[in-house]
Amino acid sequence: MIKEINIKDRKAAEQVLSVQLPAYKIEAEIIGYPDLPPLKDTANTLQITGETFFGYFTGKKLCGVISFKQEKGVLDIHRLIVHPEFFRMGIAQELLNYIERRPMIEKMVVTTGSKNTPAVAFYLKSGFREVEKIKINDSLTITAFEKLL
Repeated sequence: MIKEINIKDRKAAEQVLSVQLPAYKIEAEIIGYPDLPPLKDTANTLQITGETFFGYFTGKKLCGVISFKQEKGVLDIHRLIVHPEFFRMGIAQELLNYIERRPMIEKMVVTTGSKNTPAVAFYLKSGFREVEKIKINDSLTITAFEKLL
């Protein structure tokens, strides 16, 4: 079941963090960049992001999370994460499909590490197109994607 998460609630923020940290640890290993900013998040930093959060729950267990900001027809995905115990079960696709049905969206945008081949393949398969590669530093390049709706 997918439902909105009140990220201002400390327990909810901690629950999101319990999915985020192991998920981004895997991404950091895949792309060879251990200093990913989401690995430095705390419950407090999540609570002040200004993002809207939705979670995929199996019973009461949070298995995946999507967060975004929406402005003037553009939905900017900030995180789409699945706990490693639940990889390859279609959870990311269900979360993406869920937010794609939100009203007043003309375009969705997202970035991911360019070396994160599973994420790159996922976004391309989901109808996104690559729009830009952005070199952050010598060790990290991210790819920006968009999907017109």
